[in-house]
Amino acid sequence: MAILAERDDGLVVSDDKSLLDLDRIVAWLAASYWANERDRPTIERSIEHSYVVGVYAPTGEHVAVARATTDLASFAWIGDVVVHDDWRGNGIGTWLVQTLVDELRRRGVPRFVLGTRDAHGVYEKVGFGPLRVVDVWMEIDDRKNRPNPEDVALRS
Repeated sequence: MAILAERDDGLVVSDDKSLLDLDRIVAWLAASYWANERDRPTIERSIEHSYVVGVYAPTGEHVAVARATTDLASFAWIGDVVVHDDWRGNGIGTWLVQTLVDELRRRGVPRFVLGTRDAHGVYEKVGFGPLRVVDVWMEIDDRKNRPNPEDVALRS
């Protein structure tokens, strides 16, 4: 197992894809607001073509996942960050994303983006903030569940 980080409670972050519990990931994403329309073959393809890290308990239980769509050189889009309900509230999401960002930075990636409707506080702890120059970004988004501005939690 390629361990990227370890906590005192025995949790580890690994980028070994053979450890991923695909059934669990599919269930997590089916219950999410952003990926609930993805079928299993699409999820499998996204994992195959991304840099993925998981969090594992000492028992081997897969408790969290995060995925980066990246060229491993210049840019990474962080997505599909999920912590199992039973493990939430223990700082695992922040630790997982920080470990992912640190590992990609170690490999030379200087630029990261992500999208969230409601977890800004988690990602701000890692250093994420609003886009500095919004006007340079453009998108095509054909998802049926594409968010509207009123779907995003208002922040002061």
